Amino acid sequence: MTQVAYRAAAVDFMSRYAEDADIALQVYPGRPRTLYPPTAFVDGINETFTPFVGRFDQRTPIVRVIVLFGLFDSADAVQQKDEFVDGLVQWVIDRPHAAGGNTLIRVSETQDLPDYVPEWLPPEQQRTYYAVEISLEGFAT
Repeated sequence: MTQVAYRAAAVDFMSRYAEDADIALQVYPGRPRTLYPPTAFVDGINETFTPFVGRFDQRTPIVRVIVLFGLFDSADAVQQKDEFVDGLVQWVIDRPHAAGGNTLIRVSETQDLPDYVPEWLPPEQQRTYYAVEISLEGFAT
């Protein structure tokens, strides 16, 4: 798989989870121009390459997805985030090949971001959001 495929798989993966969980989630392959929570987007990709057999490398991508839930860490936003993460983790466990038949995927880490500010937006559009960073780790050769 390529980084193009990893990013597309993450978008498809998050979109399918949202559909299955009946969540009106907007999902983007990169940072969007406008934010209307709940919104998810790929914030970056890290990848390691480990020699495997001969000329082949074991590629281990980690796709970082940010999911925004509200303008601050209110009880509603926190509950939405907790339920979203709990549901996503179980959904992934039940679908280890969701990113493709020749790869595995798992949630390797989540991190609350209670004061996330999208610094790429113009200052007048910047707000403080309650968010979570989800690391989706793949395993492909």
